[in-house]
Amino acid sequence: MKKCFRSFSQNIPQNIHLNSLWEEVSGYDENLNTIRTYQVCNVFEPSQNNWLLTTFIDRRGAQRIYVEIRFTVRDCSSIPNVPGSCKETFNLYYYENDAVIATKGTVFWMEAPYLKVDTIAADESFSQVDFGGRLMKVNTEVRSFGPLSKNGFYLAFQDYGACMSLLSVRVFYKKCPSVVQNFAVFPETMTGAESTSLVIARGTCIANSEEVDVPIKLYCNGDGEWMVPIGSCTCKAGFEPDNGNVCRACPPGTFKSTQGPSLCLQCPPNSRSTSEAATICVCRNGYYRGDGDQPDKPCTSVPSSPRNVISIVNETSVILEWHAPRETGGRDDVVYNIVCKKCQANRRSCSHCDDNVEFVPRQLGLTETRVFISNLLAHTVYSFEIQAVNGVSNKSPYPAQHVSIDITTNQAAPSIVPIMHQISSTMNSFTLSWPQPEQPNGIILDYELRYYEKVSVCVCINSTILRSQTNTARVEALRPGTVYVVQVRARTVAGFGKYSSKMCFQTLTDDDFKSELREQLPLIAGSAAAGVVFIVSLIAISIVCTDMSNCPSPLGCPTHFSGSPGMKIYIDPFTYEDPNEAVREFAKEIDVSTVKIEEVIGAGEFGEVYKGRLKLPGKREIYVAIKTLKAGYVEKQRRDFLSEASIMGQFDHPNIIRLEGVVTKSRPVMIVTEFMENGALDSFLRQNDGQFTVIQLVGMMRGISAGMKYLSEMNYVHRDLAARNILVNSNLVCKVSDFGLSRYLQDDTSDPSYTSSLGGKIPVRWTAPEAIAYRKFTSASDVWSYGIVMWEVMSFGERPYWDMSNQDVINAIEQDYRLPPPMDCPSALHQLMLDCWQKDRNVRPRFTDIVSTLDKMIRNPASLKAVANIPAVPSQPLLDRSIPDVNTFSSVEDWLAAIKMSQYRDNFLNSGFTSLQLVVQMTSEDLLRIGVTLAGHQKKILTNIQSMRVQMSQSSTPMA
Repeated sequence: MKKCFRSFSQNIPQNIHLNSLWEEVSGYDENLNTIRTYQVCNVFEPSQNNWLLTTFIDRRGAQRIYVEIRFTVRDCSSIPNVPGSCKETFNLYYYENDAVIATKGTVFWMEAPYLKVDTIAADESFSQVDFGGRLMKVNTEVRSFGPLSKNGFYLAFQDYGACMSLLSVRVFYKKCPSVVQNFAVFPETMTGAESTSLVIARGTCIANSEEVDVPIKLYCNGDGEWMVPIGSCTCKAGFEPDNGNVCRACPPGTFKSTQGPSLCLQCPPNSRSTSEAATICVCRNGYYRGDGDQPDKPCTSVPSSPRNVISIVNETSVILEWHAPRETGGRDDVVYNIVCKKCQANRRSCSHCDDNVEFVPRQLGLTETRVFISNLLAHTVYSFEIQAVNGVSNKSPYPAQHVSIDITTNQAAPSIVPIMHQISSTMNSFTLSWPQPEQPNGIILDYELRYYEKVSVCVCINSTILRSQTNTARVEALRPGTVYVVQVRARTVAGFGKYSSKMCFQTLTDDDFKSELREQLPLIAGSAAAGVVFIVSLIAISIVCTDMSNCPSPLGCPTHFSGSPGMKIYIDPFTYEDPNEAVREFAKEIDVSTVKIEEVIGAGEFGEVYKGRLKLPGKREIYVAIKTLKAGYVEKQRRDFLSEASIMGQFDHPNIIRLEGVVTKSRPVMIVTEFMENGALDSFLRQNDGQFTVIQLVGMMRGISAGMKYLSEMNYVHRDLAARNILVNSNLVCKVSDFGLSRYLQDDTSDPSYTSSLGGKIPVRWTAPEAIAYRKFTSASDVWSYGIVMWEVMSFGERPYWDMSNQDVINAIEQDYRLPPPMDCPSALHQLMLDCWQKDRNVRPRFTDIVSTLDKMIRNPASLKAVANIPAVPSQPLLDRSIPDVNTFSSVEDWLAAIKMSQYRDNFLNSGFTSLQLVVQMTSEDLLRIGVTLAGHQKKILTNIQSMRVQMSQSSTPMA
């Protein structure tokens, strides 16, 4: 972007010099051109105080003013017999006021409370003299001051013993020019009061355009440059972009249906537009656009009627087949509807079919040219109308094209047997009875039973069939204490009806049989002459099961994922019908007596987290972390709580938190893991800001990537990889933790790191764009999150994207903004971060690649010496916000606490630096002397000291 400067004056302003030794004389510039200058050279007199004052300068709305001074200074050592009071510097002051008060003949310059801008020193002074005059060496210095709030100001130049000349003074301010960007107009904008300030400018959409998502804004920085835009405008529907700054109306015969950067399109076939700025092309007569059709699709018509219908009648069922229409209307979504009518014998009166008539595969929306219709009445006339419809049939004023056919049914098979009862049971048999079908549709010839053992695994089994001429049957040759699945169906001359629903009956065990025999022994003798109660003709036929529909459905079979031979694959515990089964399979139950709780160390999603000890039999006592489930939980909370243990228990890697076991048989319910002494990585880094070398930090990142490589190879997607979910032990080993999935199933978390999106909570600052937009979580989205974790590590726990809102983060990422390198971050590491943040997830590195890259860096530390440059993006001024305002502190202790360096409080106070006025004079040697030896801490403290110096120099305190 172009810098814009506005100058007040290009030459030395008119001045007032009363009671001073400044003189306006003619001289030469460095090119020996004649110029008018102001000179002073009274170096032989002590205690000089010579002032030069400009006229009143209108600030024109600027908050920060820049002054460019061109001058020459005589080297004091080149002047013979010069006294020690000779100077080679002068002072620059300013004074704000709302009106002109200084005129010739006043002593305003001696009375006004001027604010000092700076002491100006020459980079080069001159000392030689030739016959044409002095050989001048011209110096150019630029200084700035602000913020300004009154109508204007005066500049004053104070000489206190120098031999010098003022050649020119240029006074100017900076602004960002008016610009058209992303189809929005941004007005001319003044820069802020500080050189690091950002001024937000709101954009206005150009004609025939509108905002896309959020209010459009640009940041104007202190150098008069526009920075990263947020939001944009796009051309409205009916208008297309032209040269990037104009939205032009679509000409007749074209259209554009949506807002955006796309161009106008020609009207599709069978449609037209007759005016400019059309958003859709209107269909011609007889053509239509379906409800789901896009505006760029051709207009289409209705299909013709089906052809060549044939019917196959089988008792009370019929098969209808036909050919597709000759004309489909230009569409490929033709389907068929069947209208069923039951008619009188003379076909003069018809009514809709009964509700129990069945259509296979269905009655409406058939995609095949065939339908099977059953449950019709016997000896009845039916009329079937086959309609051909497509996506625009409902738009046409004409009814759907159809063809009709009449058929007459014959004898019907019997209906389903509604229920069965068990009359008696022995160890090897049971006797069953059932009622006649509600609709026998003729004389029942016999019944057919089908039975097989009920098993708990899904294997193909043999079923046995027997026939009975009555509605009772004795099933024999069975196994004791076994459950059997039984079905029955009836047969008439029209054939078999359908099998009844499956019912289960069980034979007696040996104990059951003996007990029943004892109870009924007195009745056996009296029943010997009763004869045979029923006669059953049994015809046993063994049928080999060839259809898995004959197999009982197994209960509680978890879904397992297959993988390469020898590779362990992660199993989702939520695929278990009974989640407790997953806990028992993957998590070891711990006796509560082996666990000793010592102290609370935090709060989890479901309850408190404790530090404690675990002493298992035959093993040494170890420290552990104990997550507990708070009282009053519901079963779903218990299931979600233990699901994390079911997940952790499947992992075994040095960079994954280790599960020791669970306590589920007593209260409270516990998850016991290894204890990590240094806690969460983000807070650990903030507490030890600047205390680790780059190699140590890379080692931490390498451990995290190794853990994630292991998880990705097990087909596990973490979805919440962040420094807060990495734990650190006493050896600085980093381990991935927090495998609870419940936060993705609930919306009640109060953690500000998460925000609602598509029905769940998502950690926006750490989540890949496709995961935010479409809930597309993969190992590639974990790689994006890992890049953010790298940035957190290198910035010692800084919050990603600082204080930007979640929505601003989403918009900035969408517009290809990426986090800049943290301070002193090697360029190789920042490049790896950028690789992880590729928008296309398919081109991001895999965790295998990341581990390999970090290993190479560790083996070759020289590759980490090149430090990445921080680009001019919003991150830099946001970083500057970490430098506190000096006016808010009353003591050195307060200041050290604000910059998170309180550990050096005693170093400062014991060494005599007891006030901020003394602190601002400190140098790097002073810091070393008082015991600040870490380079990162030195840089942080010196940066804040420099900021305090600037703030003090710009304060309203009078400066002599």
